[in-house]
Amino acid sequence: MAQAAPTPGGITSGGMRSGGMMGRIRANRAARPTRTPDLFDDRVHAVGRYGIPVVLGLVYGLWAAANRRGGGEITGWNILFGFVTAIAFIVLCIAVATFAPLLKRELHSLVKSGFAGAAVGFLYSQTGESIYRSVALGVVVTAGIFLVFFYRYYTREDGAGNRIR
Repeated sequence: MAQAAPTPGGITSGGMRSGGMMGRIRANRAARPTRTPDLFDDRVHAVGRYGIPVVLGLVYGLWAAANRRGGGEITGWNILFGFVTAIAFIVLCIAVATFAPLLKRELHSLVKSGFAGAAVGFLYSQTGESIYRSVALGVVVTAGIFLVFFYRYYTREDGAGNRIR
């Protein structure tokens, strides 16, 4: 069965004018901010809020200990260094994730990218390379991540920091 294409102001198949109910639905959709659907409940988000930094911290501590060891034997001090590094990373990661969104978008981007750059610079410094190369790598990583985060927050927030999408 063939159907006619809708025309502006014409009668739809339901007997209503296209400017009626459909126009109001389109207007409401345009006024509402669109969000992606939330697939998980609050419990999963609460576990993820602390579980992800813990897992990342353990991986980071293992990586830092392996860099410092340089392929040599595993010692008790090396294991202790890995756990202390992991705990410091976890605490800082949770602090950044908690307090950075409260800042304006420029500082929000800078705090998150500064944390990432410092983390990469510290990992590189554990390999025994020059501290200047570690600092340079940390600054380059910070600048790159800052640009990505700033663009993301700039296109998804208004000037007051309210999300628009």
